Amino acid sequence: MSSNDQKKIIKDNRDFISNTEFTPLNDIFFNSSSQSEKSLQSPVDLKAIYEVPVQVSAILGRANIPIKQLLKLVPGSIIELDRKVGDPIDIYVNNHLLARGNLVLMDKHLGITITEIIKIERS
Repeated sequence: MSSNDQKKIIKDNRDFISNTEFTPLNDIFFNSSSQSEKSLQSPVDLKAIYEVPVQVSAILGRANIPIKQLLKLVPGSIIELDRKVGDPIDIYVNNHLLARGNLVLMDKHLGITITEIIKIERS
């Protein structure tokens, strides 16, 4: 990816972020119709779990390769993924799909702008 492409992605994402209204995840996942459920799931009741660590994974893409090819990998090898530049990135929390987003470059760090929250259906 060229420097100009990276600068364009950063500018496009800053424009996107500045023109976007965000809804906190807490509002999405705990917006229930029953008042008794609301009182059980209020942010105050969740304070006890705020410090519980969760595993967050951002999946850039996947590849299926035979073991023969896997054994030939060396530093500098390229593995072709099933996604293209600009495709959304899946964000998993504890191996459950939570959101999708776009890759952004901030200074020298990669980040993700969340563009879609995946609604979890409760049974």
